[in-house]
Amino acid sequence: MGGAEAAEIQAVVIGAGQAGLSGAYHLRRTGFEPERDFVVLDHNPGPGGAWRYRWPSLTYDRVHGMHSLPGMELTDADPARPSSEVITEYFDRYERAFDLRVRRPVKVRAVREDTGGRLLVETSAGIWSTRALINATGTWDRPFWPRYEGQETFLGRQLHTAHYPGPGAFAGQRVVVVGGGASATQHLLEIAPYAADTTWVTRRPPVFREGPFDEEAGRAAVALVEERVRRGLPPRSVVSVTGLPLNDAIRRGLADGVLDRQPMFDRITPEGVEWKDGRRVEADVILWATGFRPAVDHLTPLRLREPGGGIRLEGTRAVADPRVHLVGYGPSASTVGANRAGRAAVRDVRRLLAEERVTV
Repeated sequence: MGGAEAAEIQAVVIGAGQAGLSGAYHLRRTGFEPERDFVVLDHNPGPGGAWRYRWPSLTYDRVHGMHSLPGMELTDADPARPSSEVITEYFDRYERAFDLRVRRPVKVRAVREDTGGRLLVETSAGIWSTRALINATGTWDRPFWPRYEGQETFLGRQLHTAHYPGPGAFAGQRVVVVGGGASATQHLLEIAPYAADTTWVTRRPPVFREGPFDEEAGRAAVALVEERVRRGLPPRSVVSVTGLPLNDAIRRGLADGVLDRQPMFDRITPEGVEWKDGRRVEADVILWATGFRPAVDHLTPLRLREPGGGIRLEGTRAVADPRVHLVGYGPSASTVGANRAGRAAVRDVRRLLAEERVTV
């Protein structure tokens, strides 16, 4: 679609990961036609969402809590295959099975106010004028890099989980891993057999969770994240409030010293990292397993952010603009949460459009 003239449509879905595909499925299921009533825009070159970029050593059997998309189970997956391959192929089958007609690669540059109560979605492939927006852009495109004194002087290599190449790339090197989440512990356990030395640092002491993570515990964790979003604060990940599962691999890492956590260093030197008490660790690599932030900069013109820095939601609906729904954001950032959020968003979109028809 070229030119500056906007095409009118009922709903636009931005992002074709778990949350976006869930939203598109429920739109389709409730009578919306792809291309006629709604479009799905994805900036990736192919299916898979952020799963396309997971490191090869993250095999499917090591993925925690991957829930199938609505309407099609993910079955008979080879646990030894890379999760990036398994889930990308699954998403591809899903898009084709439900004829979701995802447009890609399409970069959404901005969402602005349009005339007549509509929103204007400006993209690399043209402009859409829509009555409702389901934003499912996730976090993978916004890796969080903390800033520390001396960071720019480090003579070694710095990289983020988003660009983790697998353990073999660290053979014979001294590696500092920063972060207290599941990615950090996975990286450490993988890298340790290859590296000359590993050091684990976190801002807070890690919390290890004993026993099964049942549905009740999951609901309690989601509720804690949801409360932050309701208060207009930046969301924390669900994992951040659940603790790290104390499985056999973690127990071995604790026993053999690979997961010997150190407090956060105070500065970075050309040769490594340093604490205020003078202790130093020399390093060839600093690996930042420090998480991600929501990729919502394209929504900036709508001024949805609260003074606390987050976007306040009621369910999936932005309090500042009921035409905008955020799925895969905050409490719905898990795969099961994304499925539920997609369904809830479509229910609200249908209600919004029905109300508009009554008032016209």
